[in-house]
Amino acid sequence: MKNLVIVESPAKAKTIEKYLGSDFSVLSSFGHIRDLPKKGISIDLEKTFEPTYEIPADKKKVVAALRKAAKEADTVWLASDEDREGEAISWHLCIALGLDPKQTKRIVFHEITKPAIEAAIKNPRTVDQALVDAQQARRVLDRIVGYELSPVLWKKVRTGLSAGRVQSVAVRLIVEREKEIDAFESSSTYKLTESLLAGSSEVTAEATSKAPNSEAATKVLEHAKTAIFTVENIEKSPGVKRPSAPFTTSTLQQEAARRLSLPVRSTMQVAQRLYESGLITYMRTDSMNLSESALTSIESYIKKAFGEQYLDKRHYKTNKAGAQEAHEAIRPTDITKLSAGADDLQKRLYSLIWQRTVASQMAKAITDKTIATITMSNDPTIFKAKGEILKFEGFLQVYGGGKEDIILPELTETQVLTLSTLEARQNFQRPPARYTEASLVKRLEDLGIGRPSTYAPTISTIQNRGYVEKGESEGTPRDIHVLRLSDGQIQDSTETEKTGSERGKLLPTALAIMANDFLVKHFAPIVDYDFTKDAEEGFDRIAEGQESWTKMIKDFYTKDFHPLIVASADVSRAETSQARELGIDPKSGKMIYARFGRYGPMLQIGEAVEGGEKPTFAPMPKGVRLENVTLEQALEMFKLPRVVGLTESGEEIKANIGRFGPYVQLGKLYVSIKDDDPMTITLEKARQLIADKQEAEAKKLIAEFGDIKILNGMYGPYITDGKKNAKIPKETEPSTITEEQAKQMLAEAPEKGKGRFGRGRKKAAPRTTKRVVKRKSTKKKKA
Repeated sequence: MKNLVIVESPAKAKTIEKYLGSDFSVLSSFGHIRDLPKKGISIDLEKTFEPTYEIPADKKKVVAALRKAAKEADTVWLASDEDREGEAISWHLCIALGLDPKQTKRIVFHEITKPAIEAAIKNPRTVDQALVDAQQARRVLDRIVGYELSPVLWKKVRTGLSAGRVQSVAVRLIVEREKEIDAFESSSTYKLTESLLAGSSEVTAEATSKAPNSEAATKVLEHAKTAIFTVENIEKSPGVKRPSAPFTTSTLQQEAARRLSLPVRSTMQVAQRLYESGLITYMRTDSMNLSESALTSIESYIKKAFGEQYLDKRHYKTNKAGAQEAHEAIRPTDITKLSAGADDLQKRLYSLIWQRTVASQMAKAITDKTIATITMSNDPTIFKAKGEILKFEGFLQVYGGGKEDIILPELTETQVLTLSTLEARQNFQRPPARYTEASLVKRLEDLGIGRPSTYAPTISTIQNRGYVEKGESEGTPRDIHVLRLSDGQIQDSTETEKTGSERGKLLPTALAIMANDFLVKHFAPIVDYDFTKDAEEGFDRIAEGQESWTKMIKDFYTKDFHPLIVASADVSRAETSQARELGIDPKSGKMIYARFGRYGPMLQIGEAVEGGEKPTFAPMPKGVRLENVTLEQALEMFKLPRVVGLTESGEEIKANIGRFGPYVQLGKLYVSIKDDDPMTITLEKARQLIADKQEAEAKKLIAEFGDIKILNGMYGPYITDGKKNAKIPKETEPSTITEEQAKQMLAEAPEKGKGRFGRGRKKAAPRTTKRVVKRKSTKKKKA
């Protein structure tokens, strides 16, 4: 083999292989082939802060195959992605395959096309150690924060939590927004809209100020009964709409969410497939730049498809610090390919990228704007009617979204208009909007926190860890007061609108609020927005060769971070439970608390005293937050479990709320009641749910021998004694199995974790791998 090219993904390998001749073989590393071990910090915190890497068990075969291929090749070409992560992958490949990073050829390209691949082969370089160091600095800093801060959260807040430099800041943003919403006091005003007649033509105008209350609104309507409406002034001016820049990673994520309703993670997955198929340029970028060759092809396309007048060639420059202008924005590799992609999602995202790219080089849209100022003869309220006519659509021909023309009739100053209707509609001031995935990405980017490659995994992590949930509520009904003047009469009515929709919004859990408050109080520098931004700028300096990565990490650990870890040892767990005193329980005379427990927010009567009476606990009311639950709501919850009634045979049915939500109980049978309220569920409904559950359980049970049961399971029939399961062979009819046979099958069944699904689990593998790696690392200098 003359040439071996190593890329990150198999899909990328297939695409590249098409463009290289028979002298080249293209193999994939399947992403990173070395990393920090999952267990243990593996960083020398005492001296050098150097990490110790290992080859994960699932990558050993990949590495062995690559090592063999590298030995057989005359030349090895490392072609991982052009960002810092890709540079680090190339460096790790050198170390794992025994290649010299200073001699091995490294090629980069931001599009997988034949010209780009051929150009890369003609202009190889070697591994850029500064970029590798920047990636190592990020990886090591994040490992240190996660490894030392997470156990603090386990001890002080709840077991199993995790903390991270960027994820904790993202959670803080969401929590602080929620607190803004909770503190918001809504007030209402009245929006005044009138419909007037200019001859036979209708004019709609809106008051420039809102009436503060219904009395003020009624006064305007009363005056309007006898008022003369006059055109006081007419302003005409040309207007323009300019196209947006080509997509960066964050703007693609935001626009895909807005136009295609795609979550951030899905957007990146679809874009990755488009890139690997050679259809778009690299999708992790913060540059708005387009190459000269791309501009030339776009210019040619616009002239041919739309005409010279639609062309307006532009160069966009990113104002963001640390942006890599040598990279390109996200664009199609072939602008003449109007549609592309292997499935509907790929086609839709490709179309969005194509439209945005072409529109960015098109002429601005030109409009005529008209504003008519209309006054009342007996009231100071001023109305304005606005019209807009699209004179030249420009880029809107490709990247639409413009409103339809609003055309005003020909009006003249001092012209008197006839009032048709005047409406005063109650308008409630809205609280700050909760973050969506897209708006959170924009906020993180505005603050300089994170980089293109970090947004999607950060948002996924905070949801997977239970800090954030996506809202599902469509909102709640709210009455709106409407006053309407028509034919000289004022009509007073009430309409209903939905408010407070949470669908698709990011909502912090009680766990997030508690963990965030703890971190803000005791680790303020770590979750400070400027600190996280400064860390990103530090990585940029390392990438530019201006700073030593080990010095940056050492300064952070010894001066900023570890002293806070030490100081946190004195914080009591009780301090972090956020216990709120709600008031005295009238029955016991003890204090009622709302606090955070092992499984989340809960209510508690009394305190735990050694040798004394234990506290009484109750769940939180549905939809009520720990910080705003009231004494009255808490007292109701202590009435649970509630006796709903009796079965026909006289057995008691209870309703309660447990760890997994509300349920009804009959003896040892528990049935989830999902959206029903345990305080109000009817006996009829409870009986039906129990009957349905009993019917399902009966179908599940094949035979029963005391504690031993033969059941129908998700993966087929099996035998269980509650502690151990035995799979029944396909050739055996479950209903014919005797008690003795069932006992024998259980005795012969492997222990849990050692059967067909237990062999090869990753519990033992990391220990073996770690010992091997450590022995190797003593012979070679740490990398």
